[in-house]
Amino acid sequence: MAFTTPHPPQPPTSPSGPTVGFDLDMTLIDSRPGIRACYRALAERTGTYIDADLAVTRLGPPLVDELVNWFPAERVEEMADLYRAMYPTIAITATPALPGAREAIAAVREAGGRAVVVTAKYEPNAKLHLAHLGIEPDAVIGDLWAEQKALALREHDAAVYVGDHVGDVRGARTAGALSVAVATGPCDPAELREAGADVVLAGLAEFPRWFSDYCTARS
Repeated sequence: MAFTTPHPPQPPTSPSGPTVGFDLDMTLIDSRPGIRACYRALAERTGTYIDADLAVTRLGPPLVDELVNWFPAERVEEMADLYRAMYPTIAITATPALPGAREAIAAVREAGGRAVVVTAKYEPNAKLHLAHLGIEPDAVIGDLWAEQKALALREHDAAVYVGDHVGDVRGARTAGALSVAVATGPCDPAELREAGADVVLAGLAEFPRWFSDYCTARS
C-alpha cells in the first residue's frame, strides 16, 4: 500500500488589491425615502412632531443626534430603540442603491481587493439594506461615527475610505486612509475639501475609473 505525505495546511490567501471602506447612507444607498417614512411613522406613533423632510437633509451623524431635536433627552434612547425596531418593515424596501454603488464594490473586487462597509447606522439594519439590494461587501461594521470609524478601518487595514460627510473624512484621516468623498450627501464639494478630503467625486459612478488609476499608480 502506498502512503502519501499529507500536504501542510496553506495559509489564507491575502488580497492582491487594497481594502476599501465605504460609508452606507448617501454613499452606497439613498436612504432618504426610508428614513423619512420611518420618522413620520415614529411621529405618528408617539404623537411628537418631527420634521422628517428637514431630518433627511442632515443624514450622517448617529440617530440619537437627530432625535435629541424632537424628544426630551431622557427619552432619546427609548425612542432610538423604537425607531430601530420599526425600521426594517418601513425603510428597507423604500431605499434604493445610489448610482454606481454596485459597480464601485465590483471594481474593488476585480482589482483583487476587499470592500468593507463602515457606517454609523445600527448594524443589523445596515445588513438588511445591503442584503435587500444584493450588495455583498466582505464585512459590515455599524454603530461607528466620524473618528470612531478609524477603529474598523484600521482593523481591516483599509487603504481608502469613501464617504459623503465631513465626518467620514475625519474617520479616514484618523485611520491614515486616503479620504475619497462623494458629493451625494449633505456636504457639498467645498465642505468636503475643506475638511481634508484627498479626492472629491460627484458620485460613485466616477469611482471605478478613479480606482483603476489609483491602483495603477500604487503598483
